[in-house]
Amino acid sequence: MQPSIDSTTTSLPSAYLDLLSILIRSPSVVGAEHSFFRVLQRELEERGADVTWYEGVLVAQGLKPESVMLSAHVDRHGLICTGPNEFQYSAFISGARSDLLGNSVSESMMNKIVDRFESKNVYAYEPWSGAYQGRGTIANSYICEHRNNLIFEVEGLEHLVAGTPIAFTDSLTITDSALVGQLDNVLTVTALIHLFEVGFEGTVFFTAQEEAGKSWRYLLEWFRRFGQATNQLIVVDTSPFADYDIAQEQQLVLRNKDANGDFNQSLTRRIESRCDELGLIYTFKDHYIDAQNIIREREGDKPLALGSTEMGRIITASQGLVDGTTVQIPTSGYHTMSESAPLLAVAGFLALLEDLSNGN
Repeated sequence: MQPSIDSTTTSLPSAYLDLLSILIRSPSVVGAEHSFFRVLQRELEERGADVTWYEGVLVAQGLKPESVMLSAHVDRHGLICTGPNEFQYSAFISGARSDLLGNSVSESMMNKIVDRFESKNVYAYEPWSGAYQGRGTIANSYICEHRNNLIFEVEGLEHLVAGTPIAFTDSLTITDSALVGQLDNVLTVTALIHLFEVGFEGTVFFTAQEEAGKSWRYLLEWFRRFGQATNQLIVVDTSPFADYDIAQEQQLVLRNKDANGDFNQSLTRRIESRCDELGLIYTFKDHYIDAQNIIREREGDKPLALGSTEMGRIITASQGLVDGTTVQIPTSGYHTMSESAPLLAVAGFLALLEDLSNGN
């Protein structure tokens, strides 16, 4: 039986929080992550990592690169200028999701997003250098009936040309119990960089365009490039829950599978065992969704989707070349500017990664 979570305040390493505060202010819009890769390269090399940059993936390695393999996506949601004072959701554009290609975004998805960022402050940047190109405020957003796509209007950025990325203005907020901001996925990216500060010797992959469903392609290309196989890849991310009270009921979220299929059971059981040894509270997201769907069916509600993850996509597409599992941090307010991660969850996540890095 797992112990209950202690509600006492948990302190996180100051080095981790300092780095997170810097990275959360560094833009990394879906499809325009190049400048963020530059920032990561500097931070990683300062911590002794050997860094190599490939299309769509930055690879950082220590002295024992095959000992542990971890992966996190670097992209965050934002906008892309698509015409004079016209901006669209970057994940939709990067993923080529429009009626023009018969791969349109669902109406329910667009309606979910259309009012989410009203009056939010944003800023434009040059995608390669990260150079600042002006700031503005989202004035309006609507679904264009002719293109069946989501359009944003931004005051103050009328001068931009098509192709310019626009990031949400953000900073880290630390409360008594949580970290708050646009956390997906800078939260886990920072953790993987921090590992090198405490002696990590394995390999870390930082992938682009996960929010557009493309990151697994870049990762698989790396393994195919070198003819290398693994069944020990661990993909890290955040995992959404309906509200903060539910999110803080566990420190970590594990999975046996996603909508694509089963994860590596041996590695999943090993991580589960390490969580038990460390006294960490965890939930299996697939079990959680199954339990919720029993309740929802009884109440006549639509079932929750099992979800498609980077790990599941690469397992399916690699046909046995790459296998592994996932470890996630529970959050609420997913894909908003106020995504919240319990401090206890982040502390547990760091503890597990350091434990796995030590060969346990």
